[in-house]
Amino acid sequence: MGANEFLFLLIGLKWTIALSVIGFVGGGVFGLGVALARTSGIPLLERVTSGYIAIFQGTPLLMQLFVVYYGLALIGLKLDSWVAVSIGFTLHASAYLGEIWRGSIEAVPKGQTEAAKALSLNYVSRMKDVILPQAIRISLPATIGFLVQLIKGTSLAAIVGFTELARAGNIISNQIFQPLLVFGIVGALYFVMCWPLSLVGARLERQFAAATR
Repeated sequence: MGANEFLFLLIGLKWTIALSVIGFVGGGVFGLGVALARTSGIPLLERVTSGYIAIFQGTPLLMQLFVVYYGLALIGLKLDSWVAVSIGFTLHASAYLGEIWRGSIEAVPKGQTEAAKALSLNYVSRMKDVILPQAIRISLPATIGFLVQLIKGTSLAAIVGFTELARAGNIISNQIFQPLLVFGIVGALYFVMCWPLSLVGARLERQFAAATR
């Protein structure tokens, strides 16, 4: 495999990273809204967001990408593959992160909320200054674990024609007929991205477990 082929893989890697960042950041923004709605105490909001989470956790990511890319085209909304996969991964991530953060918010001791109410803090101040800082710390291991899964899941974007790392590897493999070499390099690039994050997540989990003993 020559320099041009390796450069093409790096371009695919760039798009994998970009898609992961967009999906994670966008999913984080909407996921926070989902988590707050799930813990709001308002029955309608809780039911709606519970159904939203159930849909995205109960269906394959591949199908979700299909629906966004091909389903919207059927009703006249033709999206570029880059826009479609960005929307698909953002929606997917928002459901999972929303549920992770909902659990973290509920894991904060109830005494913290009661103390904040005793200090006459309104809902926004309670969440911003008391609950969310503790919930974020609790959620970090699971959040990082989900990010690792999201990075690996970007390989499914190839199904709608988006050229990320895995699809770039497939294209190169079909050109030079060296699949073991090409996908060995592709696997190594995924490993370089995911392994450090896995180590950080495991370390945070150990630290949190030690702190709660």
